[in-house]
Amino acid sequence: MLGHEEAGEQCVGAEPRGVVPMTPTDPTHPTHETHETHPTHETHPTHETHPTHETHPTYVTHPTDLAQPTLPTLRRVLTFRDLFLYYVVTGFSLRWIAVAAAAGPSAIVIWIIAALGFFVPLVFSTLELSSRYPEEGGIYVWSKRAFGPFAAFITGWTYWGSNLPYFPGLLYFGAANALFMGGPAWQGLSSNSTYFILVAASGLTVAVTMNVVGLNVGKWLNNAGAIAGWAPALLLIALGGLTWSRLGSATSMNAHAFVPSTSLKDIIFWSTIAFAFGGVESGSTMGEEIRDARRTIPRAILAAGAVITALYIAATLSVLLAMPKEQVSGLQGIMQAVQAITSRVALGWLAPPVAALVTLNALGGVGGWFAATARLPFVAGIDRFLPPAFGRLHPKWRTPYVALLAQAAIAGLFVFLGQAGTSVRGAYDALVSMGIIAYFIPFLFMFAAMIVLQRERAGPDVMRVPGGKPVAITLAVIGFIVTAVSIVLACIPPDGEPNKMLAVVKVVGSSLVLVGIGAIVYLLGRRRVLSG
Repeated sequence: MLGHEEAGEQCVGAEPRGVVPMTPTDPTHPTHETHETHPTHETHPTHETHPTHETHPTYVTHPTDLAQPTLPTLRRVLTFRDLFLYYVVTGFSLRWIAVAAAAGPSAIVIWIIAALGFFVPLVFSTLELSSRYPEEGGIYVWSKRAFGPFAAFITGWTYWGSNLPYFPGLLYFGAANALFMGGPAWQGLSSNSTYFILVAASGLTVAVTMNVVGLNVGKWLNNAGAIAGWAPALLLIALGGLTWSRLGSATSMNAHAFVPSTSLKDIIFWSTIAFAFGGVESGSTMGEEIRDARRTIPRAILAAGAVITALYIAATLSVLLAMPKEQVSGLQGIMQAVQAITSRVALGWLAPPVAALVTLNALGGVGGWFAATARLPFVAGIDRFLPPAFGRLHPKWRTPYVALLAQAAIAGLFVFLGQAGTSVRGAYDALVSMGIIAYFIPFLFMFAAMIVLQRERAGPDVMRVPGGKPVAITLAVIGFIVTAVSIVLACIPPDGEPNKMLAVVKVVGSSLVLVGIGAIVYLLGRRRVLSG
């Protein structure tokens, strides 16, 4: 599966009207497999029959292992600003600050460990791989070049599937914090399952609607969500420092408090922190919709990576300065901290507007991931690994509306699945864990691909990892190990879960089912291609 925003209205098997299809036997037509003949925007016109952005042909070839269906050329609409804000809204989430602060001051050290063990390998792997292969599809393309079509399909399938529980999980967080807009009167809904289901369903509707209308519209939800995430975090940092200078810290900050615990409960928490750093790889799935992708992606990743790391650490510390770790909730910790700080410095009126921003940040995160992941089932439909309807475009907005609507419908099912036989808090934890396992599987392929693809020659435009091949392989190995350990830890339910066996079955079972369905879909699609 590869991600594309725009495509012809026809499905595979029916050629677009008025367009002569490219065939794999025609040497003048570049294919996605041949990197040298698939140029990026403006700066790499390596083939005279495939010009740059100003004169793109109508169609380029999208390969599978057995067939070469045709796809239209995508519009490059994402600038450095859009991509930077996209990385921030998908890579920085206020909910992880609350989760981290609940662990106490040792979370600061764990943030640093997670940054070095997962984020740094992820950033440098994405930098090099995206500059080597800036085509649409990102992590799918890298996996395919290293391991072939089946590994690529499973990579794309699990990457897409991991967002199905992530969407309602993030919206649960937004719904919990939205209650602070109404003050104490609204807090009675904090344990109301119906309220959370309705908010999650409404959020999914907003996200899918804006993305069906088009990326030019949907990107503004992402941009607004990124700014809405900065504002509460920066305010929290400023007020946390002010409160500490006037009233002292609400949490003990001695040296012992910063030493991470090695108990099983706290080690499990480490996998959640690593999960918080994911997201910078997602922009590469839209490589052919980014202006000058080979240069824009690395610049945006480096800028966003520095901002994300600094915000996570500083905001977590500010929460701990404002309130004891025992009082921090993973669902409402940010707003609890804001409320505690503003009340201590007589600025309580700030809490409702900050709650609105936190909610908008969560909605923007859902919109951003919707934009990236919907491209995967869309092209799977064009490749005939999914029903051809997934490859259709909206007749007016020319967006993959079937893929978007199907994605929203399946994510809606996860809202109810997460609530099965558990509390709101338990549903939230289950949704997070489902996302962690499925989301990390593609990173196993990505880091392994980083190692394997070091054998390929790097051109002058490739942004290599500092230190070259030895350092690149070392970082990839570290990232692979951290990813594998995080998957194992995510299978263990938290101490507060009342039905641990059910939680394990839901988390592990749903992940195994996702992979199994993906393998079946691939085999059925392969059979359709062979028979067709």
